[in-house]
Amino acid sequence: MARVALTRVLEPGDAVGGRWLREWGAVAVLRCLVDGPDGADGIDRVGRVGRVGRVDGGGGGDRNGGVPGVNGVAEVDGVAGADGVAGADRRGGTEGRGVLQGIDGVGPEARLPGVTAKRWEGLRARARRVRAVRDLETAAAAGARFVMPGDAEWPAQLDDLGDARPVGLWVRGHPSLRIWALRSVAVVGARACTEYGAHVAAGLGAGLAERGWVVVSGGAYGVDGAAHRGALGAGGATVAVLACGVDRPYPRGHAQLIGRIAEQGLVVGELPPGDHPTPSRFILRNRVIAALTRGTVVVEAAYRSGALVTARCARDLGRHTMGVPGPVTSGLSAGVHELLRGDAVLVGDAAEVVELVGDMGDLAPRRRGPVVPRDLLDPGAARVLAALPARGSAGVREVAREAGTSADDAVVRLYELRSLGFVERHGDGWQLTRQAFLSVFPEGGDA
Repeated sequence: MARVALTRVLEPGDAVGGRWLREWGAVAVLRCLVDGPDGADGIDRVGRVGRVGRVDGGGGGDRNGGVPGVNGVAEVDGVAGADGVAGADRRGGTEGRGVLQGIDGVGPEARLPGVTAKRWEGLRARARRVRAVRDLETAAAAGARFVMPGDAEWPAQLDDLGDARPVGLWVRGHPSLRIWALRSVAVVGARACTEYGAHVAAGLGAGLAERGWVVVSGGAYGVDGAAHRGALGAGGATVAVLACGVDRPYPRGHAQLIGRIAEQGLVVGELPPGDHPTPSRFILRNRVIAALTRGTVVVEAAYRSGALVTARCARDLGRHTMGVPGPVTSGLSAGVHELLRGDAVLVGDAAEVVELVGDMGDLAPRRRGPVVPRDLLDPGAARVLAALPARGSAGVREVAREAGTSADDAVVRLYELRSLGFVERHGDGWQLTRQAFLSVFPEGGDA
């Protein structure tokens, strides 16, 4: 319950808040935010109560299991009644104010370390307004649930983000996020993509889905939407990671698409129900996409594209980073090309992506041009064929000289080529047939 409340207090990617959670636990941090300098005492009293859902400090417990009598904790619905409150005492230390070591300042100025007084007051103002039970009820009405570190459904790879990992995730949809994330690839790119970018993204989404991979993206216009649609169209699995509440589809034009994803896949977000996106939240959302997946593919991205943030985060986390090239004259591909000049790997389709992120032996087919009849010739015969002029005929000695062989060998090779339909004899000369001319000189040039 404390983590549910803190999703409305701490911004996504708040490493300072993440450090507090790591050192003191969610319950202790929330108590300190709600109670201020008296929070440690309140934590200790509630901590010793353990699983009891009501602490009567004079006002009695409310219907949601809150604690009206403990230093104003009634502002947070359900926190004191949640299992695990006793853990604050174990994780935080010993008695009273010693529960939270390292509080900056004394008296009214006391606060947890790493933030200014102004920032602390802002966090406290948020903490006083949270209603954890109401958020859970709203999420449940939208078909969503809350998943936190330690839960069976929590994807362990998110822990690679360290103190910047999410406080928890709101998940809408039926499948297990942890299981799906084990075999997932992020496909991201420009919102204002070209037809080429949309075509490539949809092809990647469909190709990955057909190979049993989960396609993860941000649900935005352009490349994101095309990748989701490609996966859905192939009857595959896809996950949309939003920068807002999972009950509030954004962008609005993708409300139907996000609804389809929730039915067929998963919609995930760090922010509580009803919360709105901001530019910074879009950027911070990208770290979740990068950490959740085995690798990130960027399809069309300008130099300042948020998709590049996802790719760089993936690289820093040790994930595979891939890019699909575009025209060198296109500003929408300039960022991708810059990635490819670094550590990113060039890919052109789903098979090449799977070769990189998949298991040993998941190799993409070798790419080569069409095989033409002359490719099957013996090297000696090929040299003789190349020695014949594009126009007119040539004698045996002239052909032998150009091919770098003897006249007898040239005669043998010429008769071999004639049987294969490459050359024909006219008197004492030899010349190419029309079929051979088009094969040897596809552009119609002269020898």
